Amino acid sequence: MSPRTRSLPLAVGVLLLSAACGSPPEALPTGPTIPHASGGTLPASGLAPPPVVVTTPPLMTPTAATPPGVPTYTYPTRTPATPTATSTTTTSPTPAPSYAPRCTGQPTGAQVVTLAKKSPAVPDQNVNVLDGPFCGGTWSFTVIGMTGAEPLSVVTTGTGTTLTLVTVGTDVCNPTVKTQAPAGIRALACGY
Repeated sequence: MSPRTRSLPLAVGVLLLSAACGSPPEALPTGPTIPHASGGTLPASGLAPPPVVVTTPPLMTPTAATPPGVPTYTYPTRTPATPTATSTTTTSPTPAPSYAPRCTGQPTGAQVVTLAKKSPAVPDQNVNVLDGPFCGGTWSFTVIGMTGAEPLSVVTTGTGTTLTLVTVGTDVCNPTVKTQAPAGIRALACGY
């Protein structure tokens, strides 16, 4: 192979590479520069530096007018991210339990305390109502307390002379309350 023919593929390769690249980029404006936070410099033309945006690579989609066998890709248009206001309300994955309302009639707090004092779980002390009673159907829930002791929860059914103690203690979410109490009383006693 002669030296002339050896240089022909090299010349053709250089020509193809330069043709594929297009025209060289335009020179950036020269003039005074100002330092930038990124460590480089910017022309002092009075323009604000472009915002720094961290993005993921764009998705490429083939265009419809591509000749067979030659893929051409277009890039989706990017819009700058704009901050959105965050909501301060949160949504629970499960609805909050619906609690029973305060009783408007019977049982009264005094009736619940009298009944609770009959239980061996309640010490023989000065007992008073701390919260309630709350009613749901014929059921009620009351929190009672004694000086120097932990508050106790009281679950009852009925009213007046038919008032019956279901349970009293620090944890009143027992099987009877779980399966038979109305939803509002169960929510107060068990938390659900």
